[in-house]
Amino acid sequence: MSNLHVTPFLRNVLRADAAVSAGAALVMLLGGSALQTLLQLPAWLMLGGGAALVAYVVFVAWMSRRDSVPRALVWTLVAINVGWAFDCALLAFASWLQPSAWGQAFLGVHIVTVLVFAELQYVALQRARASGAYAHA
Repeated sequence: MSNLHVTPFLRNVLRADAAVSAGAALVMLLGGSALQTLLQLPAWLMLGGGAALVAYVVFVAWMSRRDSVPRALVWTLVAINVGWAFDCALLAFASWLQPSAWGQAFLGVHIVTVLVFAELQYVALQRARASGAYAHA
């Protein structure tokens, strides 16, 4: 398995992802019930999503503190972010759940944000490949 040196660029991307995800987790966990009426998203969905984000934040923050990480873990973050965007799009536009305009905006912000982080993480992978920043463990 090859490891990727955590460059300053990747470290900053990981820290930003962890910080933004922590903010979203707090909103979803602490405001899930209160926001239910405004967003027309069930509280259980907000609480479950917030709890999932807490685990994600711990994982990403841990990665940001390492000197190197398995390349597969960075690809895993890309996949998680793309999956989160896909799930948010399903929630925003599926007929079985009808969020309000505010709810669709909330989900839209999630979609755009996680896709930006997925792209930045992918860029870090490409930069590492181009510069030979991989180290074999």
